[in-house]
Amino acid sequence: MSSSLIFTFIFTLCLLSSCFSSSASLHNATDENVTLRPQHEIQKLKLIREHLQKINKPTVKTIQSPDGDTIDCVPSHHQPAFDHPMLQGQRPMDPPEMPTGYSQENESHEDFQLWSLTGESCPEGTIPIRRTTEQDMLRASSVRRFGRKIRRVRRDSSSNGHEVSPELYGDTNPRFFTYWTSDAYQATGCYNLLCSGFIQTNNRIAIGAAISPVSSYKGGQFDISLLIWKDPKHGHWWLQFGSGTLVGYWPVSLFTHLMEHGNMVQFGGEIVNTKPGGSHTSTQMGSGHFAGEGFGKASYFRNLEMVDWDNTLIPTANLRVLADHPNCYDIRGGVNRVWGNYFYYGGPGKNSKCP
Repeated sequence: MSSSLIFTFIFTLCLLSSCFSSSASLHNATDENVTLRPQHEIQKLKLIREHLQKINKPTVKTIQSPDGDTIDCVPSHHQPAFDHPMLQGQRPMDPPEMPTGYSQENESHEDFQLWSLTGESCPEGTIPIRRTTEQDMLRASSVRRFGRKIRRVRRDSSSNGHEVSPELYGDTNPRFFTYWTSDAYQATGCYNLLCSGFIQTNNRIAIGAAISPVSSYKGGQFDISLLIWKDPKHGHWWLQFGSGTLVGYWPVSLFTHLMEHGNMVQFGGEIVNTKPGGSHTSTQMGSGHFAGEGFGKASYFRNLEMVDWDNTLIPTANLRVLADHPNCYDIRGGVNRVWGNYFYYGGPGKNSKCP
């Protein structure tokens, strides 16, 4: 990546625990070529179109983003979350009680996505949803795996932050995302609003949409703040962007081990390493530069805090920094008066010390 967005928070709450094508040329009076689709491809396209009808909801307004995305303004009560058997017939909850110690000193605004920089927005009572296309789904290994991670690590988990995923989105733009699972990424959960689960309450932020502006190496640095906490009254896990902008929540009924609390909070970055040709991937993490280069060059997290059992925001304690492959990507932590607990992280991936 030639540029990267620097983020304040990307964290996970968790409990420890080609299409095959065939064609035939038919010679006729006009000498035209006719392409015949094999039966299994026809069946796959049928499944894809059925799935698209399920997740692309009726819209009251459509907005075209400069990056090519289509943003649909969907009535809030028709969003995908309410297809879930445990959520059918419900409406979005009222805003929760904020954690004690929360401050709005560092004011942020909602216009951090490309689609909204045009001045367009969705009407009150609707939410913006990035429209999923046939091309998006054809890039997935299967219709069943579309919009899901392939990982078996934690049982209950909710996460958010930014990601670059050419397979999911078809480009290399950094995008704001959410994810949840209740069975270690087996059968439940998905990215963004690609399945029923996360309930969005905001009409100005499109989950899965491209972010702008982005930071540049030795240039301007941009960051955003994110907060996940458990509503002490109803138990739902809420997501907030910036200062007071609620995005929505994961209903507590989705989870088993997160019904009461989380046992661990993780901050950091991850890449997918398929070891092409037997070598480590050259996929970059963060800015693509190691943590030791510091501000303006390496990606960072700052002002790391957590919400305690009594709904109080406190500095992180016992922060442990860990890099699985330090010759490919590394991390350096620290504490100061302005940034509190922080760390720099990232790297280029494959290099002379990371073959």
